[in-house]
Amino acid sequence: MNARDSGSVEDLAARLRPGFTLGVAAAAFQIEGSLTADGRGPSGWDAFYEKPGAIVDGGSPAVACDHYNRADEDIALMQELGVDSYRFSLSWPRIQPGGKGAVNQRGLDFYDRLIDKLLAAGISPMATLYHWDTPLELEHAGGWMNRDTAERFAVYCEAAAERFGDRVEYWVTMNEPVSVTVQGYALGVHAPGRELLFDSLPAAHHQLLGHGMAVRALRSAGVKGQIGVSNMHSPVEPASNSLADRLMTQALDLILNRIYADAILLGQYPKPPLPMKPWFRSLGTVHDGDLELISQPLDFYGLNYYYPVKVAAGPGPAEIPTGRSPEMSKVPFHLAAYQEYETTGFGWPVAPEYLALLLREMKDRYGEALPPVYITEGGASFPEPGHVDGPVQDTNRITYLAEHLGHALTATGPGGIAEDVDLRGYYVWTLLDNFEWAAGYSQRFGLIHVDFETQERTPKDSFYWYRALGRARHHHRHI
Repeated sequence: MNARDSGSVEDLAARLRPGFTLGVAAAAFQIEGSLTADGRGPSGWDAFYEKPGAIVDGGSPAVACDHYNRADEDIALMQELGVDSYRFSLSWPRIQPGGKGAVNQRGLDFYDRLIDKLLAAGISPMATLYHWDTPLELEHAGGWMNRDTAERFAVYCEAAAERFGDRVEYWVTMNEPVSVTVQGYALGVHAPGRELLFDSLPAAHHQLLGHGMAVRALRSAGVKGQIGVSNMHSPVEPASNSLADRLMTQALDLILNRIYADAILLGQYPKPPLPMKPWFRSLGTVHDGDLELISQPLDFYGLNYYYPVKVAAGPGPAEIPTGRSPEMSKVPFHLAAYQEYETTGFGWPVAPEYLALLLREMKDRYGEALPPVYITEGGASFPEPGHVDGPVQDTNRITYLAEHLGHALTATGPGGIAEDVDLRGYYVWTLLDNFEWAAGYSQRFGLIHVDFETQERTPKDSFYWYRALGRARHHHRHI
């Protein structure tokens, strides 16, 4: 690692406020494997990945990173990395196969051991209750299009709260309900593969309801940890100043950002521009008391930021950030490219200054209603070999992380554009190269390279950079 790198580490470390959390994030379905072990039931993703053409190169999550059997090794790597916190997800079908009825003790035991080992390693557990693996039986009954799924989710959350509530320090109810709604129910590129376009919006409301019911379940179980949610947010802007582009941008802002954060933080759904009112009519099935439940106070708000979005009116190519969707060409707007930015392996624009703008935007919209913020995911995939002999020289990832973290710290620091935002931590997506949903194994986001044939873990240069950042921060504290 050259002197310039260590200089940027020193600079960043000096700007980390005391108590700022440096973490890593992962999700059960993407790393665990062992899909039928110890009583785990199938999820909607188990069915989806078997569809021909659903996953790039036909990649299967059946083994993934084999984390279910290698958790000890992965915790040892995290300990070596020196992170403060690990954000992982509990697999609903591992804890409650079928999504109803008795809980599976062996599933609970796995996470029990994981949490205890994290605590013994000095790593604070952040547990996500739902990271996209809906039990298959519930998916067959309509999944998140069915209000009953929210009720079922609350029962599962209660079981998790009872078992882990004394030790989990942070709870995330749900991860990115927007991704489940848009990619799973509107465009069909993720499980369950439905193509409902605007008629998918009940899935948004029912997930939000599930979030509210989870908060209530956690609070009534008396969990000692803090409670929040993780939403992906993308700053949106029109491709031109034309009225059509501006209107479509407003509509996409509602779909990607406002529906979720407005309901959770303000207890109301945003009003769509008049010409687009019919698109949002399926959000209208809101029962009395729903919004009160959805908008219960939170201890923190999790922000997942990856890229900004530029919107142009008129149908466009069938491309979306995570793949091809024929349905997208039926929508009266499309995403325009950012020519001025370099892109990640996924083709996403590398635009760290938009993270600063997003933090400002959130505070402008939600004011006092915005709780302390954690960036619960940030990271990038780049083309990397399947087999390696030593650390991958992923300077592109180091630059990506340094710039995003740097912009977030500058924005929320003294005199920054979002200095009134209480930013408390940053979680890198992700610890290990893993099963990247519909992209299979074609996109590597990890700080640690995984050889999926041998399961060998090899820390990349970015791993050592992140470790150096954590160590330099401690050094600064003691000066």
